[in-house]
Amino acid sequence: MAHEIIQPEGWAKAKGYANGVKTADNTLYVGGQIGWTAEQKFESHDFIGQMEQALRNIVDVVEAAGGQVSDIVRLTWYVIDKKEYLARQAEVGAVYRKVLGRHFPAMTMVVVAGLVEDEALVEIEATAVLNG
Repeated sequence: MAHEIIQPEGWAKAKGYANGVKTADNTLYVGGQIGWTAEQKFESHDFIGQMEQALRNIVDVVEAAGGQVSDIVRLTWYVIDKKEYLARQAEVGAVYRKVLGRHFPAMTMVVVAGLVEDEALVEIEATAVLNG
């Protein structure tokens, strides 16, 4: 099998995309995660709350594939409000460390005009190389 679709247990089914794709060489590509829950509901309408949920979603996909946070090698962030991101750096750092610890993969930040889900304030995608 060339690749395996990763869908965390209990998550609402992804429509038209995969939450994760694991290749034969144990590279995991995590599709862009936004700040909604496993039921695809937004519990937060705040940047920091959505960022935390998006990071937790990434961890869920990585763990569903048999990996762990330290396997994440790349994060790409898409934010719609650069000024808010910059103004809240202390909170961003604290929440990042709360979810991912002191693991800092290669990262890119892109400011975008909008995201597909109107309520989404941030979307984060990841790549992990699984050691398992």
